[in-house]
Order: sequence, then structure tokens, then C-alpha cells
Amino acid sequence: MLALRPNCECCDRDLPPDSPEARICSFECTFCASCATEVFAGVCPNCGGNFVPRPIRPREKLGKYPPDARRHLREGPCAALRVPTV
Repeated sequence: MLALRPNCECCDRDLPPDSPEARICSFECTFCASCATEVFAGVCPNCGGNFVPRPIRPREKLGKYPPDARRHLREGPCAALRVPTV
């Protein structure tokens, strides 16, 4: 079952389970559509695979199969894209 990670690993944008903007690779690395195309040109920086739209888990299944709560972040060109937290 997909982990449904909660954020873009690059810019840290929230990607809720129903987000049409979420992109994943075969290892479930998760990025927003903008970072996947504009920063990484469609190639996952973690594994070298391609990105596809992440499937949307039906709302009625989220109670029994909740999304992952851990946020994943990578460094490199991504760190400069994040909004600093106060």
C-alpha cells in the first residue's frame, strides 16, 4: 500500500491524500508537480526513476488506511526553495 507522504520532498509543500499535484516514483519518493518537472526534469533525484501522478486514496478508506505523517526533505537545490519557518 502506498505511504501517501504528506509533503513535497523538495519545497515542503503540503500534499494531502487527495492532491492532484503529487508525483511519485517507483520507490514512493514524493514531489509536487512543479518540483518534479521544473527542478528535476521528470527524473527522481533519489532513485533515477520517472514520476507519475500519485493515486488518490478514496476518502472513506483514509480512516482504516491513513496517510504517512512523517515529512521527508532533501537537501541540494531544494533547500533554497523552502520558506523558512519562524
